[in-house]
Amino acid sequence: MSSPLHRERLEQKLAAAAEPRARHLFTRLLPDSARAEADAADLRRKAGIALGPLDGRIISIKDLFDMAGQVTTAGSVILKDNAPAGSDAPTVAALRRAGAILIGRTNMSEFAFSGIGLNPHYGTPGNAVDPARVPGGSTSGGAVSVALGLADLTLGTDTGGSTRIPAAFNGIVGFKPTSSRVSKAGAFPLSYTLDSIGPLGPDVATCAAMDAILAGADPESLPDVSVMGLRLGIPRGLLFEETEPAVADAFEEAISRLSEFGAHMRELSIDDLVLAMRGVLAGAPIAACEAAEIHHEWLQSRAADFDARVLARIRPGASISAPAYITALRERDRLKGEFARRIAPFDALILPTCALQAPVIAALEADPELFARKNVLALRNTSPANFFDCPALSLPLPVSGLPVGLMLLGAPMQDRRLLALGAAVEATLRP
Repeated sequence: MSSPLHRERLEQKLAAAAEPRARHLFTRLLPDSARAEADAADLRRKAGIALGPLDGRIISIKDLFDMAGQVTTAGSVILKDNAPAGSDAPTVAALRRAGAILIGRTNMSEFAFSGIGLNPHYGTPGNAVDPARVPGGSTSGGAVSVALGLADLTLGTDTGGSTRIPAAFNGIVGFKPTSSRVSKAGAFPLSYTLDSIGPLGPDVATCAAMDAILAGADPESLPDVSVMGLRLGIPRGLLFEETEPAVADAFEEAISRLSEFGAHMRELSIDDLVLAMRGVLAGAPIAACEAAEIHHEWLQSRAADFDARVLARIRPGASISAPAYITALRERDRLKGEFARRIAPFDALILPTCALQAPVIAALEADPELFARKNVLALRNTSPANFFDCPALSLPLPVSGLPVGLMLLGAPMQDRRLLALGAAVEATLRP
């Protein structure tokens, strides 16, 4: 039996996107342009022409990327009356050239500044497994669109965990590349220093294909890597504190299975580097400093229009001095080198993506202090990859009930190697 037409698949997904379960996932669907793209993909297939592994794939776009003719809201009402973008972001343009079908723009945490995914302006997407629970942020609607089958992939960003946290909470794959690997032009920034752009999808191979296209590389298949002999470092210590029992159990089961298949596990301590990172950010929170510059006019003129939770995270950055900020950047550069040396003996570090599973939306909306605690805990394990600027990959673990993510961290600029390792781990852990 032949596979269904791209237009047929698109119509099914558009219909599903109109159902109540998909409420708050998209800030805007793009049915007319998506149908034209699907029809073009079908014509290419009929003619025996393929533009690559993303040809005919249905992809959703986080609503902080410029798309020609569309307003970029970045999850905020402050931007909703802006003029439409005059051109596509380079990443969006690359997806179009690759033959992708862009179904719509997805909801997100306001200005991408939360790992939880709440949005008071456009509504909070429900978790794919339990809609009463948070989707994870900031690529919230995009992650759920993939997990529910409304998109094959989504284009996301990651400043402290924003591809990997929603991937972990919704049971899919999320990849954060080395920051400089993919152009950030045309993407509304949270942090010039820490932002990175990556895919979320159903499996590592599909994410790897999208990553290559975003990076302007040849999307060849990943090399075969065996779990046998892999050197995996377990950074027990601060990054394992307060881990929920279900997450801890799933992690221990995963490393036991990988050991059975010949992976070499060894514990190492990076607590000194984690504490050094926390000290740097306590003196000058880099994301907040840069966000305060990006939003400085609105902090005065439109403070009431911000999500109060996001405003509370941006405002401290406005009081940091230039010397403190520059000192933080210089100390980060030093620590990046130390981190790379520390992990050099390993193929990757392995740990839970998040210490917790997706919390209940209503509880976090009602209690700002609870939200703040859960947000910090959600971001704790993921944010070091941004600070130390290394690639990181979240894989879903085979659990019943709420999803749990397993994270692999690799050496800086070894993105394709990490994805290949991730594919081997994924195959080993798959039920």
